[in-house]
Amino acid sequence: MSLERESSKDAPSVRVFFGDFRKMTSTEVANGEVSLIVTSPPYFNAPFDYPDLFPSYEDYLGLIRTFASQSRRVLRKGRICAIVTDDMLVKEGGGSRARKYPLVADTTRIFLDERFLYRDKITWVKPAGYTRISRRSGVVLQHPYPMYFYPDNIQESILLFQSGDFDYGLLRDAPKKILKSSKIDTVQLNKERWNLTVWNITNVLPIPGRVEEGIAAFPEEIPRRLIKLFTMYGETVFDPFAGSGTTLKVAVELGRKAIGYEIDLELKRVIRKKLGVENFVIEERGGARRLRKSLQTKIRQRRSVAKSPIPKLIL
Repeated sequence: MSLERESSKDAPSVRVFFGDFRKMTSTEVANGEVSLIVTSPPYFNAPFDYPDLFPSYEDYLGLIRTFASQSRRVLRKGRICAIVTDDMLVKEGGGSRARKYPLVADTTRIFLDERFLYRDKITWVKPAGYTRISRRSGVVLQHPYPMYFYPDNIQESILLFQSGDFDYGLLRDAPKKILKSSKIDTVQLNKERWNLTVWNITNVLPIPGRVEEGIAAFPEEIPRRLIKLFTMYGETVFDPFAGSGTTLKVAVELGRKAIGYEIDLELKRVIRKKLGVENFVIEERGGARRLRKSLQTKIRQRRSVAKSPIPKLIL
């Protein structure tokens, strides 16, 4: 185990552990330490993000089961676990078609089995015309007959699970200074339509040179809304699949403490650069791996195939 301290002046506002999340212990994230989880688990073998990362869908669901169990342990009673996810198309073997996996339904069932309450689902809609991998609707243009229709996907789901009933008396008894700092701007809430189950938010664009280049990052606006809506100033936000550190960055900007867990050691530099804070502790744990270069190699190979003269549609 190695330890890097960016500053030793005060208790760190950010802690990041590099290791296999499935091996996380209470010495790293204590029972009931967390007030909100905002995260996006790796999408099952997503061809342009995590190709062949999991040997099987059952192995992937095993990760989600551990995620649910650990979330139940670290969350305070009545608090929220917010998961950005969506169903996944995966091309398998040498065939030209893909199988669609019900990540949203299976994740929901696993969290319900872990005794979470199903609080809500928000649909994150990206700008019209945005498609990441293929324009599936083109099939019906080539074959304008019944049964050839496949819709293009421009949305993801934000699942909200709650670890039991929340005691609203905790808000009434909170210090006035904390309440004032945590008050939600209801004008902004209504103007920007946070009050709806559909959030129209531009995705992180694949611009060369950005900090998150080559990383499946969600936009800062998602954790910003969730942190404001579900935490008090000074509370702790946790991202068990930290990626480039978007949730951690926003949490610190909003005056919350942040804890991250990430398996890929190659993201250490990215997270450090993105956070740009002094009170920052990084610890390495068992199971940490170097994934980014190997994943990017597979992604480049698949992109070169996608650019071939005869495009192969993923159905």
